[in-house]
Amino acid sequence: MSRVSRAQAEENRAGIVAAAARLFRERGIQGVSLTDLTKSVGLTNGGFYKQFASKEALVTEAAAQAFNDRDSYLAGLDEGHPGRPDARRAMVEEYLSPEHRDDPGTGCPSAGFAGDLAQAAYDGNVTSQRTYADGVRRFVDWMTEDGDEGLVATCTLVGAILLARATSSTELSEEILQAARRSITDSLS
Repeated sequence: MSRVSRAQAEENRAGIVAAAARLFRERGIQGVSLTDLTKSVGLTNGGFYKQFASKEALVTEAAAQAFNDRDSYLAGLDEGHPGRPDARRAMVEEYLSPEHRDDPGTGCPSAGFAGDLAQAAYDGNVTSQRTYADGVRRFVDWMTEDGDEGLVATCTLVGAILLARATSSTELSEEILQAARRSITDSLS
């Protein structure tokens, strides 16, 4: 049995976290087995337990990674637009698009982890819920300097994308995206 170098172990860990962040958003935490996860990065379940104490520990780290990725995306929007209002409008257009609706694995972690982490509170996984709340707070703060306005916009975005995904094979899905896009764009003007 060969030993894995420290660099390889760190690479394996990062691969598991990235795969978990994507798969948990695509299928839900309960919809992803450890075998699914480790197989997606070419490891065994034993390799998982060398990296993480539990699946719950991975959930916390995957949620943190997904929110950090979202923060980087938002920072890129800030850099690519002349001001935050223009960056926000661009984000709303992307967020409330059929492409985002149809690709939850790379989508917003606020929507992607919402249902599972609501359940986590009942299951005692408070650490994951705190990580999630911190990520949502950063998103709210990016949306506006007015806390209430940012909360309303974030709730509208997340609620709309969840409903649009749940109705994706119907005309209602596009109506939801369009109505939410109009509402938020009007409120940000």
